[in-house]
Amino acid sequence: MGAYEDAVLDYRRRKDEHFAAGGGPVDAATFQGLSYYPPDEAWAFTLPLTLLPQDAGAEFTLDTNTGETRTMSRFGEVTVPLPGGQYTLLVFAGLGEDRPARVFVPFRDATSGAETYGAGRYLDAPVDWQLGGDGPLVRLDFNLAYHPYCAYSPAWVCPLPPRENRVPEAVPVGEKLG
Repeated sequence: MGAYEDAVLDYRRRKDEHFAAGGGPVDAATFQGLSYYPPDEAWAFTLPLTLLPQDAGAEFTLDTNTGETRTMSRFGEVTVPLPGGQYTLLVFAGLGEDRPARVFVPFRDATSGAETYGAGRYLDAPVDWQLGGDGPLVRLDFNLAYHPYCAYSPAWVCPLPPRENRVPEAVPVGEKLG
């Protein structure tokens, strides 16, 4: 096993420990651990983040699993070179965040509803602001894709991926259904 795979497996172990200790949306007494695809470093990308104008039009309303809405900043876009082609995904941040340390990337793919949660999965992607560089970079590691808490309990309100973030091919890494 290499250093990358070890790091992904360690992250997953810590998340399972957190859930087992009652720190998540599952019943800790019956929790047996989450299910994952095997780690594959080919699904981890460091890519340029194209920032979008942060004017009044930057506010983006996401639907949720409960019918409520959640407003976030449509912060930027990132083009991901997946095996089936390049796909541009919208990247979100909290309202008023000028230089977030992480951005939110909800997405659906061809595994949604069959092998993964039907509403989609999430990525929390770190941003490298590269002082003096050509612009910010974002680290999209699909091995860290996770189900929203509403996949485990209807008590949670979860934003749904917008149509712009629907990838027609399978993303066979990250969290999957048990």
